[in-house]
Amino acid sequence: MATESLQFRIATPDDAEQIQQLVQAAFRTADSRPGWTGLIELASNFRIEVQEVMDKIVNPGNVVLICLDGSNTIVASIEVAKRGDCGRLSMIAVDDRYQRGGVGRRVLAYAEDYCQQTWGAEKFSLNALSTRKALIEWYMRRGYHKTGETSPFPREKFSNLALPDDMCFVELEKNFS
Repeated sequence: MATESLQFRIATPDDAEQIQQLVQAAFRTADSRPGWTGLIELASNFRIEVQEVMDKIVNPGNVVLICLDGSNTIVASIEVAKRGDCGRLSMIAVDDRYQRGGVGRRVLAYAEDYCQQTWGAEKFSLNALSTRKALIEWYMRRGYHKTGETSPFPREKFSNLALPDDMCFVELEKNFS
């Protein structure tokens, strides 16, 4: 897919349903790269409701940024929030058809630039599921490093699945300077 015609903007409530579909599909996608999607059973059971996305869009402490292709279709999204001097990044999703083509790098760079320009962010933080080793390595190639901190995985949402005992979110950070 051509990426030269990509445009970015802040999501509006009218975008919530499309973002919900994008995020859900991106998290459920099968990927042949070892450690990229992590646990297939978990990915296939991932759900996010339109109202959850809407809540993120209308929350004054957050901004959901979207990336559109030449036909004005949402192909990627990322949520950013200001936390002191830090830009917190989450809900990063790229349409299957655009993965492995540099869109994720562009979305991440755009979000970092947005946080720097809008809020004066001096560093960035995010987390990734510990089972998604290749994704964590991808973030590390973008300048992020593991902080040594972890946060719990919401096991209660997936009580029907046999999950690894040590599964958690790995906290990552990147300094601007």
